[in-house]
Amino acid sequence: MALKIDTPVGAVDAELHANGEVTIGNVPSFRQATATIEVPGYGAVRGDIAWGGNWFFLTEESAGLALQLGDIDGLTQFCWRVRQAVNAQGFPQVDHIEIFGAPAQPDAHGRNFVLCPGKAYDRSPCGTGTSAKLACLAADGKLDAGAPWVQESIIGSRFVGRYRWFDRDKGEIAPTITASAHVTAQATLRLDPTDPFCWGIRQ
Repeated sequence: MALKIDTPVGAVDAELHANGEVTIGNVPSFRQATATIEVPGYGAVRGDIAWGGNWFFLTEESAGLALQLGDIDGLTQFCWRVRQAVNAQGFPQVDHIEIFGAPAQPDAHGRNFVLCPGKAYDRSPCGTGTSAKLACLAADGKLDAGAPWVQESIIGSRFVGRYRWFDRDKGEIAPTITASAHVTAQATLRLDPTDPFCWGIRQ
């Protein structure tokens, strides 16, 4: 079953597979820059500024913390400091911080911790974050187009990412993310014809 979903950054394609997995075709993604940021209390942190549907600073630096649930508080504090420093040092658009490292599962390629706006961390491997990671891997020539990249989250959930080149000259990729999907709720929307906003807010 193929679907198209409107998102704040554009329409994305989704395909439901017979085994219950879903593949999302995300918006074009790219790495904008590589930068070294001075983070008060932590020192120099090197990483990538990349777009995958949200703006990310991706880094292997973790202030000596493990990418595991027991270090959530420390990871959150570190990432929040990194975000403030990234914003202050020339990249005000960045609102997600992604730390990546070695996977816990032998058939995965990487593990990440993603801090979202509001100091909330992502329980999933983060679709936009994985897309940004794929863009960086493509830019560095570390992952071929079409090859799978298995990304773990901080709790061990997994996404499989792939990409094709959208515009190689501009460094833009078209990423896809595949993962399991589960029904968690059903809802009935009631659209009152007298409600001027029942179909949404339009310009």
